Amino acid sequence: MKKIYAALMAGLLGTAALMGQAKQPQPKSQKEVEALMAIQNATTPDAKIEAVDKLLVNFADTQFKAMALLIATQSAQQKNDFEKMVIYGERTLEADPNNYYAMLMLAGGYALRTREFDLDKEEKLAKSDGYANKAMEVLKTAEKPNPQVTDEQWVATKKDLNSQAHEALANALMVRKKYDAAIAEFKIAVDSAATPEPATIARLANAYHEAGKYDLAISTAERVIGQADAHPQVKQVALQVKAKATAAKNKAAGTPPAAPAKPAAVAEKP
Repeated sequence: MKKIYAALMAGLLGTAALMGQAKQPQPKSQKEVEALMAIQNATTPDAKIEAVDKLLVNFADTQFKAMALLIATQSAQQKNDFEKMVIYGERTLEADPNNYYAMLMLAGGYALRTREFDLDKEEKLAKSDGYANKAMEVLKTAEKPNPQVTDEQWVATKKDLNSQAHEALANALMVRKKYDAAIAEFKIAVDSAATPEPATIARLANAYHEAGKYDLAISTAERVIGQADAHPQVKQVALQVKAKATAAKNKAAGTPPAAPAKPAAVAEKP
């Protein structure tokens, strides 16, 4: 989704159709153009958020409101500021109720940030489920958002976006410890994506481990480990899952754990 989002967001003033608007929004003055260009030219998440805030303060009636808020939502996500991402994401949906990008960021954020013993666990997971399901519903009839995107690219994009929704549903099920249901959703997320994310595959491996399906956990983790384009941190997670699943499998079979390797002997100084 990140690559898709970046491609579609390229050129703020030239991609108004991204938001699914029938009529392309227009800036009302040169000052508004400059404010929009400040968002586009900002090089850090904090700078983008600051530029969005300035646009909305100085041009409250801007036709680019939903687009700018979406950029702020993604920028908050990039800097791992969940609370701010929720604020901007919900404001995006107030401006554009069918914005599936904002829905997917919120769905994923709530699912990953909710913990087993949170007092409001079910409330947050319900929000995650709701955003994920609504995004999939909107995507069923969503039109190609940018004329420069080919039909083939749009089909692939919708597959990856739907994959994100299924992954959010799976992550919420993991918090609920409904591992078999989570596995089913993770498998849909992986199998239906045009470009499966290694991190999603690693999460599927972990779900297999939690469900006690150790062979599948090991083979799925090895799939990530063998991917040349997988991020080193994702590979590290996969290695950890493989190690846990291997240990659990050996324990279940009554096989003693492998003895740690002895350090090489060090020659004494004469």
